[in-house]
Amino acid sequence: MLRVFLFAICTIVFLAGCGGGPGHGRYTYHYIPGKTAVVRDGQAVAPAGAPRTVRAAIEAGNRIAGLPYCYGAGHTRELSNAYDCSGAASYVLCQCGLLDEPTTSSAFRNYGTRGQGRWISVYARNGHVFLVVAGLRFDTGWGQGSEGPRWTTHGRPLDGATVRHPSGL
Repeated sequence: MLRVFLFAICTIVFLAGCGGGPGHGRYTYHYIPGKTAVVRDGQAVAPAGAPRTVRAAIEAGNRIAGLPYCYGAGHTRELSNAYDCSGAASYVLCQCGLLDEPTTSSAFRNYGTRGQGRWISVYARNGHVFLVVAGLRFDTGWGQGSEGPRWTTHGRPLDGATVRHPSGL
């Protein structure tokens, strides 16, 4: 009886560790020629084959990359002098025509279609959101020293995140 109980417990623990779905794991940059953007001097460079909308998203991110972080800032379609996470994500998606108006990190949990996109993915949880555009993470913090919108190849845990993407991308 004890063996059966221990086997059951071990099986449950093993299966619980196999998360892998949305909200588990880690964002990890993987360079793929022709598909993945690169960072040069803080600016993203789109791959040659990227769709026009993706290039527009990268251009928008480049306009605000390096600006400071300020909670509640950047929730406008116009250029601001500081951004929080949802303000930065909203700005990029509004500028490339993928979002009608700025929204909150929690609201991004229902944005677009479920799962990772081929070109653009939104990782949202209550209290934080970041984008992955052509493989690069566009985020306002986590492990890079300074805060504010930045392009990075640095990894990030996805704990609690819902993964969404714009239809077709």
